[in-house]
Amino acid sequence: MRENDMLEKDEIFSKVLRAGRRTYFFDVRATKADDYYITITESKKFTEEDGSFHFKKHKIYLYKEDFNDFTEILNEMTSYVLNHKGEEVISERHQRDFKKENKNDSKEDQEIPSSSTNFTDIDFDDI
Repeated sequence: MRENDMLEKDEIFSKVLRAGRRTYFFDVRATKADDYYITITESKKFTEEDGSFHFKKHKIYLYKEDFNDFTEILNEMTSYVLNHKGEEVISERHQRDFKKENKNDSKEDQEIPSSSTNFTDIDFDDI
């Protein structure tokens, strides 16, 4: 491999953001002309039933001429989401152990239904 090809692959500056099963890599890289650009890579881990795993990766190349517009739109989009949906992560509600904290919960709201309402009376002769 030529030295210039090696320079193109070298990372000049890097940051990593780990977010659950996803990891984001932010890398400054150099072109053959020794100009800089950014790559943003999302790597997501998938586990198979047999315990083995693999990663799916998606990469964005961001060049200097697009920095201002990209930053402006990214800021606009993140502000829109936060202004319309807040900072609560809604997907957490779907986790098995999710418990929403509500100061107005009373014992009446937390009452466990009697066992007679938990079952349906069926006659096995009907089956």
